[in-house]
Amino acid sequence: MNNKKTRIKTPESRKKIILNLLKEEDSVSVQEIVDECQASEATIRRDLSELEGKGLLIRTHGGATKNTATENLFTYSNKMNQNMDNKEYICKIASKFVNDNDIIFIDCGSTISFLSKYISNKELTVITNSLPVVSELINFDNIKLIVIGGEVLNERKAIYGPSAERSISHYHATKAFIGSDGISLSRGLSSYDENESLITLKMAENADEVFLLCDSTKIEKDSFVNFAPVSIIDYVITDKNLNPKLISKYKKNHVNLINE
Repeated sequence: MNNKKTRIKTPESRKKIILNLLKEEDSVSVQEIVDECQASEATIRRDLSELEGKGLLIRTHGGATKNTATENLFTYSNKMNQNMDNKEYICKIASKFVNDNDIIFIDCGSTISFLSKYISNKELTVITNSLPVVSELINFDNIKLIVIGGEVLNERKAIYGPSAERSISHYHATKAFIGSDGISLSRGLSSYDENESLITLKMAENADEVFLLCDSTKIEKDSFVNFAPVSIIDYVITDKNLNPKLISKYKKNHVNLINE
C-alpha cells in the first residue's frame, strides 16, 4: 500500500485524491492528505489553495471542507440548466458547419447536447457517448447512430472508461464537436472530470476537423485537468457575451473564434 502511495507524485493525482476524500467526508485535515499522498505539508497546502481558487473546496485552518455550492457540479442536469440560452445559440452556429454525409463525433458536454435538434434533418453518421444525444436522434431514419461502448455513469448521462476509449479509436470522423470546462491560450483545454476529458481527447484525435463549443464564461479559464493544447482544435464557437479584448487576443494567436 505504501509503495502505491509513493508513486503518486503529480499535482493532478494529489488534487484528485483530495477531492475524493471530500466526497467521502465533509471535511479532511492536512495531515490526512499528507499521509494519503505522501507529500509535504507545504505541497498539500499549495494544492488546497489552488483547489479553493477554482471553487472546489473551502480551506480551513487545519485542512478543507466541501464547498456545498459546487457539490452537484458534476451532475448532468445541473450543467444543462446553466447558461441555456447561450448553449442554444452556440449550437445553432455549430449546426451550420454540419453537412449531409458528414461523419461526426458528438461528445457528452451539456452544451453540445443541444446540437442534436439542429442537425436532425440531415443525412449523417453520428458517433457519440452521450445518452441524451442518443435519445434525441434515435428515431431519425436519416441518421446512422453509433453508440460508444463502455461503462454508463448515470449522474453524467454518458459512457466512459477504457472500453469507450478503445471504441472511439476504431472510428474516423470528418468532424468532432467537443466541449470543455475551460480553455486558455497558455494551458489549453481543461475539464472537471478526468474520464470525460479522455473521451473528448480521443474524439479530437480521430477527426479531420475539431469544433470546441463552449460558452464565454469558460474562455481563459482553467479547470481541474488540463488535457489538450489549443492547437488540437480548429474552431472555437462561443456566445456573444465574450469580452472583445479576448476575441482580439485569440485571433492574434491564430485561433478561429466564432461568436456570431
